[in-house]
Parts: sequence; C-alpha cells; structure tokens
Amino acid sequence: MPTDHGSRKPPASPPGDVTQLLQAWSQGDAKALEELIPLVYDELHRLAERHLAHERADHTLQPTAVVHEAYLRLVDQKRVTWKNRGHFFAVAAQAMRRLLVDHARARGREKRGGAATRVSLEEADPSVPPKDADVIALDLALEKLAALDSTQARVVELRYFGGLTVDETAEVLGTSVATVGRTFFLAKVWLHRELSAA
Repeated sequence: MPTDHGSRKPPASPPGDVTQLLQAWSQGDAKALEELIPLVYDELHRLAERHLAHERADHTLQPTAVVHEAYLRLVDQKRVTWKNRGHFFAVAAQAMRRLLVDHARARGREKRGGAATRVSLEEADPSVPPKDADVIALDLALEKLAALDSTQARVVELRYFGGLTVDETAEVLGTSVATVGRTFFLAKVWLHRELSAA
C-alpha cells in the first residue's frame, strides 16, 4: 500500500477503456465484460498477491484462485451501476476481503487452535504500527468502525484492501483528497487502538 498519500500507482489498464466497458456492462452488454477482464486481470492478480502476502506461509489460497473466485462474485453483481475503474477495483477488493475472511473462518472451524490468518496494517503507514492482526479481528474491527463512522471504514477498505490511491478513493466516494487523507489517518488511529486492545 502506498505510504506517501497515494502518489504511487500500480501499472494500470487504460482508465477510459475500463470505464466505458464497465458502463456498457452495467447496461447489460455481456460482450463488454468479456473485453473488460483481459484489461483488468493483471491488476486483480496484483491485488490478490498483495492480500496474500500477509498471510501465513502455508495458506492454501493462491492468487489465481482468489482472482477467479472474486471474478465469479463480481459477475454476480447484477445491480451495480459501475462508475469507473476505481469503483470496480473497490468492489473487487471487498470481494477479496470477504474471501479471505470466509477462508479464515472455515479454517478456524476445521482446525481449532490452528495458526491465525494474519494481515498487517503496517504498510498503510509506518507511523501507525499495529503489528500483525488476525484478519478476522481486523474484519470485526472494521465492522465496528463502520457502525461508528461508515466513511472511515469505507476509506480503509478502499485504501488498504483495494490499494486505491487517495485520488481514486476521493473519486469513488465523491469527496476531496484532503478529506480522504484526514479520514484515513483517523481511521488508522482508531483501528490501531481497537486492535491493540483486542
């Protein structure tokens, strides 16, 4: 995750092409989805790799499997009106987050007392150092934060889980870059306290 308030971006598919295809898909054009996937596949794969980089070494999910499962969930999004590529990757990040949490819960049921599935918030900002947090605990903390401040929780999901830049996050949420920066900082402080207490 970028630590410089979003100036670094991963290599991206052409945003105009992606946005046009997403809008065509929203209007029921199935062919647009076929054209879209090759344009976004590498970015989805990088996103999956980033999620799995913080998991334990023996994690059974592989990036390609995560991408394919997330893809199946994305194509089931019948009622989404896609705004742009940032919106698409935000929903993809949410799908991947749910996959990892579901996988961690299933593993916990299968193997009581097994190694926890871990994710680190450290990369989000080295000045806010909540160390390895159980992905289930992080998910619960985000749900708790969402009940208190849904915007803060959404910004964390977009920035941390989605890897979106500050500019992309502001575009998805329809707010200013300054607001996103301030909101992300406050959310990380809250999550750090919550996870430390847990």
